[in-house]
Amino acid sequence: MLDSRRNILLACALSALAGYVDGIGFLHLGGLFVSFMSGNSTRMGVSLAEGHWQSALEALGLIVLFVIGAAAGSLIVLGRGVNRQPWVLLAEAVLLAAAALAYAFNQSNVAVAAIVLAMGLENAVFQIHGGAGLGLTYVTGALVKVGQLLAAALTGGGRFAWAPNLLLWAALVMGSLCGALAYHWINLAAIWFAAAAALALSAIVAVTVHR
Repeated sequence: MLDSRRNILLACALSALAGYVDGIGFLHLGGLFVSFMSGNSTRMGVSLAEGHWQSALEALGLIVLFVIGAAAGSLIVLGRGVNRQPWVLLAEAVLLAAAALAYAFNQSNVAVAAIVLAMGLENAVFQIHGGAGLGLTYVTGALVKVGQLLAAALTGGGRFAWAPNLLLWAALVMGSLCGALAYHWINLAAIWFAAAAALALSAIVAVTVHR
């Protein structure tokens, strides 16, 4: 799926967006994640071992919401018509805007729920024919690919085939840096910027999809 400059740029933009949102969510939730469910799963297991039932339930709730969001994104992709990417991105923008509005009305829990749904949904942007697609809100798989493709390069494979996956990782890190700074500035209201970015990406993809 990272086989063209367009796809690489879009994937990096979405990875940066996910990092931005996750940085905000991590600070707001005090160490839980809105897009990195491996981390939440580990936190849930540790909380269960330590008897912290409330913390375990919070982590589980985030995981369930993320799965629901991923399912919703897949339903959009599997709907009628072709070129479903703009619709997935538009739905993500709507959810992020709803989160920002909820925060404005002092409904932080509703805001967090909408953010997690949006992050789950984003992973359907590169879903093809009902398959798993490309993970955009987490980069463990991308880092594994970097290592594997570096090994391939050292044994006669493509010299720079690893670079797009490294760019995905770097984009997420930079996004989380910006998200953390924005959260310290204006708290969850920083989600407005994420909603605007998702909306802009939806429009760009809709315009360029046939080019």
